[in-house]
Amino acid sequence: MFLTDEEKSMHAGDEGDAVAAAMDLLIRYGDALGAERLCETRNVAGTMTQPSPAKAKLFAEGGWAKSYAVINLDCDDDIEIPRMKVPTCQLQHGFTEEIKGLSEYPLRNIELQGDAESFFSARGVNVLATCTPYQVGNLPVRGEHCAWMESSAVVYCNSVLGARTNCEGAASTGAAGLTGKIPYWGNHVPENRHATRLVRAQTRVESMQDWGMFGYFVGDAVQEERPAVVGDLGQPVLDELKHFGAATATSGGVEIYHIPGITPEAPTLEAAFGGRPVPAAIDYGPAERQGVYEALNSQGESDDVDFILLGCPHASLSQLAEIARLLDGKRLSTSTELWIMTPRALRSVADRNGYTAVIEAAGGKLLTDSCPAMSRTAPPGTRVFATDSAKQAHYLPAILGIEAWFGTLDECIQAALTGRWRGELTAAA
Repeated sequence: MFLTDEEKSMHAGDEGDAVAAAMDLLIRYGDALGAERLCETRNVAGTMTQPSPAKAKLFAEGGWAKSYAVINLDCDDDIEIPRMKVPTCQLQHGFTEEIKGLSEYPLRNIELQGDAESFFSARGVNVLATCTPYQVGNLPVRGEHCAWMESSAVVYCNSVLGARTNCEGAASTGAAGLTGKIPYWGNHVPENRHATRLVRAQTRVESMQDWGMFGYFVGDAVQEERPAVVGDLGQPVLDELKHFGAATATSGGVEIYHIPGITPEAPTLEAAFGGRPVPAAIDYGPAERQGVYEALNSQGESDDVDFILLGCPHASLSQLAEIARLLDGKRLSTSTELWIMTPRALRSVADRNGYTAVIEAAGGKLLTDSCPAMSRTAPPGTRVFATDSAKQAHYLPAILGIEAWFGTLDECIQAALTGRWRGELTAAA
């Protein structure tokens, strides 16, 4: 791999042992990927503070410096961790004190995470604690090289914002934060961002539910390839693109998609494919739509719902406003729990706008920083949950061993109010 003089200097230890270990990791990583060089990044989104048994053990042995060295730098040496060289943020992590009394989430995890936040924030890590950093201040520009984790954030970064990142891990983002470097490969290379598959909607895609289901179909159909989607599509808003991308990354491994005339790198279908021949389309019609709905609801049997989960990816202000409207003046069933996940920064705005008060008056909980899948926790005794997120309907049954129902926001709120699931797929508009 070609290294600049600056990179050679970092690798030689001129900026300290931690930076040298980070460069060593990036060189090994880049060699394994076949990257010929590194590129500069000034935008890293990773994970350092989330508690885990491995981190707790390493913390006991040598503090958070030891944990970072082993997990984020693949280094067993005892080294000091300096301030991050480039802007670096912490994505979603575990729950904090607000989860007390709501689940059996370990109190030790809360203590460890608070200690980790103090350590890493002192080293320049911005603790955004959300899977949607683009909603709360980390908004890269088109063409900017980033080093991001979290599949739903990565696909949004590439597709909607036109910034460039691969789906990185704890080690590569840990090294990138200390060096401002990441291997130049994959989605960093312009020609690797062009579409390779075409998916055509032959039935209307307009509602939040339909964007989620369409994304789940697209991801399953193309797996890790790069789709361009066309057809009977409504004008999407941020929340619909957020759900669409998260679903493509869940059922497949999509890191970038193109919607001609909507996403920035696809002004036309021809541009989406970089001038290459456009392949035959994979069609998504009424039968495929019905099939996706049935697949997402295949893990639900009992109509008695005891847990409703909203906000995956983390809810926007407009989603919180709509949830508050639907709950205003109402009260949850005594047999249900409603959790809504949002970034902490947006929670403060929701507080100010009165959304939080309405949600809590109805019996709901507006929570931040994490989600049940990330923290592997739910209300005690949960057997059946409902969600408007294709991603959570896919993952949470396997993680927690519970049944799942997938539907619209209205259906989820009705389930929270009645304790019964009455969802059904209506005809596309």
